[in-house]
Amino acid sequence: MTVTWRHLPAPAREIAVAATEAVEAAQARDSAAYDRAVLRLAAADRAGLVLGGVVRLLMEQSHPDGLDGDDVRQVLEHCVRAAATWRPDTDPHVVLVLLAGALGVYDPGEDDAPPDPTAVARHAPLLVADLLAVTGVPFAGCLEAAFTEVARTERHDD
Repeated sequence: MTVTWRHLPAPAREIAVAATEAVEAAQARDSAAYDRAVLRLAAADRAGLVLGGVVRLLMEQSHPDGLDGDDVRQVLEHCVRAAATWRPDTDPHVVLVLLAGALGVYDPGEDDAPPDPTAVARHAPLLVADLLAVTGVPFAGCLEAAFTEVARTERHDD
């Protein structure tokens, strides 16, 4: 069954569709489809925030007893090794920043600028696809939960 995301506002719907296309292309290891989806995802405002929420939820799902540095290292290594077999441009540092950002522990130093939206769009679906393979959780449910969390946070910030 394909989720249409019609209930979401247009900007969120664009993120949902682009993210779904990118994650599905990553799962299929379809480079052409992945490249198209990444371009669309990079153009979607706040896509990184939503995908960060998905990563956090999947990390919590795969590590219900909590995370330590070794857990993060193992996720990073597994993701980068798996992705590098079909995406040799995978940057371990970007994946690490995505993981740390999703977990709320990313603190860029003076010389460490956060990845740009294109780098986030190119790497986040790889991380999500890898975590989905480990957890077996449906992507649509994680994406819906991430949108709910973003909306809740924005309501509290107003």
